[in-house]
Amino acid sequence: MRVLYFICFVGIVVLGSSCSYKQNQILFEKRASVVDTVSPKAAIVSYRIQPQDILQIRNLQNLKYIVDEVPTSSASGSGNNATAGQGQTFQVEEDGTVALPAIGHVQVMGLTRTQATKLIEDLYRKNLLKDPIIELKVVNLKVTLLGEVRSPGNFPIVKDNTTLVELIGQAGGLTPAANEKKIKIIRGKNNTQNVTEIDLSDINSLSDPRAYLQNGDIIYVAQNKRAIRTENLQNFNTWAQPALLLLNTALIIFTLSRQ
Repeated sequence: MRVLYFICFVGIVVLGSSCSYKQNQILFEKRASVVDTVSPKAAIVSYRIQPQDILQIRNLQNLKYIVDEVPTSSASGSGNNATAGQGQTFQVEEDGTVALPAIGHVQVMGLTRTQATKLIEDLYRKNLLKDPIIELKVVNLKVTLLGEVRSPGNFPIVKDNTTLVELIGQAGGLTPAANEKKIKIIRGKNNTQNVTEIDLSDINSLSDPRAYLQNGDIIYVAQNKRAIRTENLQNFNTWAQPALLLLNTALIIFTLSRQ
């Protein structure tokens, strides 16, 4: 009977320990240096336009088209779809130019969004429009957010200097299981990839230039240690509970048969 009581006690302990723990996240509090594979003094890098980029361009004085007339499709393959309030889209060609209505091909490769905006605005002012107000976006830029966030997936970079905190906000925030102290940003291609770790419990992370996102970044938010322990314990209970139930049943039958 003592063995039976002991087995029952162990079963109760295992069942009770299956309850998960609440993780209290601490954001933007402590001040500490962050050490990783990328220099914390890295400068903020503005994206420079490349071939195959998709540019969304509009004249704020004519929300649908840059110029008054509806443009015709060009043989260069540049897109000319327009949506009211958003403007037209144009693809940068392999030679680094973009074909625009009325002014033709404009060299934009290597320019930042701000530089390309000013160049196009100046060309339209000089050749066609009076005081145009040009808005330009590179709409094919994106980052990938994975792990312990509310809504993981691919997210467009719609403005310059988008931060890690802004992206996590767009994804609905961190889950209770997230490790806010070691958020990884994987940057680069092929053999030139670098990994940066950002500690969001450190207030200094808000001004850390490494937390400004670049096209193609992969952000991974891992589980915290407590969540990992809880998950491992739950996995253990998945097979331990049926085994204990069978063992308890066998011991009860054996005990009754001895009476």
